[in-house]
Amino acid sequence: MGFVCCVVATPTGSYWPFLGQFGVLVLVAAVAGLAPGRLLRALAVEVPFVAFALAMPFLATGPTTSVLGWQLSVAGLHGAVMLLAKSTLSVLAALILAATTEPPEFVSGLQRLRLPALMVEILGFMIRYLGLIAAQWRRMAIARVSRGFEGRNLRAWPALSGAVGSGFIRSYERGERVHLAMLARGYDGEMPAALGSSRSARPIEWAVAAGLVCGTAILSWWLR
Repeated sequence: MGFVCCVVATPTGSYWPFLGQFGVLVLVAAVAGLAPGRLLRALAVEVPFVAFALAMPFLATGPTTSVLGWQLSVAGLHGAVMLLAKSTLSVLAALILAATTEPPEFVSGLQRLRLPALMVEILGFMIRYLGLIAAQWRRMAIARVSRGFEGRNLRAWPALSGAVGSGFIRSYERGERVHLAMLARGYDGEMPAALGSSRSARPIEWAVAAGLVCGTAILSWWLR
């Protein structure tokens, strides 16, 4: 979170800090032994931000400049670069955190940080049941293929849209059953205990985390 705050706080027009912040992420990923290909594939979640950033030079107003024969907004170009840099670095930081932290430990850490209980519970249930929902979608896909379905043209869209609706209804019904089961077991709106390990972070772990954030902030200020 501290690293992301450093990234977001980078002023518009200051691009060198992003290089230093990227170097910090490369160092952390290397120490964690994460494969670059794995992180690059996971960056697909950033596609909506990329699409919006690519449209900004065409949609923004103000002075323009010629780029490869296109008249693009100068403010839009700066905004697109800042959006791409900040979103990419923030997503990479989140991916590294997710790849190096077990989901129950992550949820337990959010509880210890006193994040709103409702948000922690929603995240905890999402982690617990995401695998079940994904398995349900895989079974539906296998059922479509076994019936000769081939989604290669526009004629397949009605079947796909029906599958999406059916999957949503089944997921909603599963959530209702889970909620009723929780109520039957005495659920009163609060989780009874932390979902992860009860081990507290050691001083050395706090020191390393604080050092990374402070080092990133100092490096960003120096390169600004």
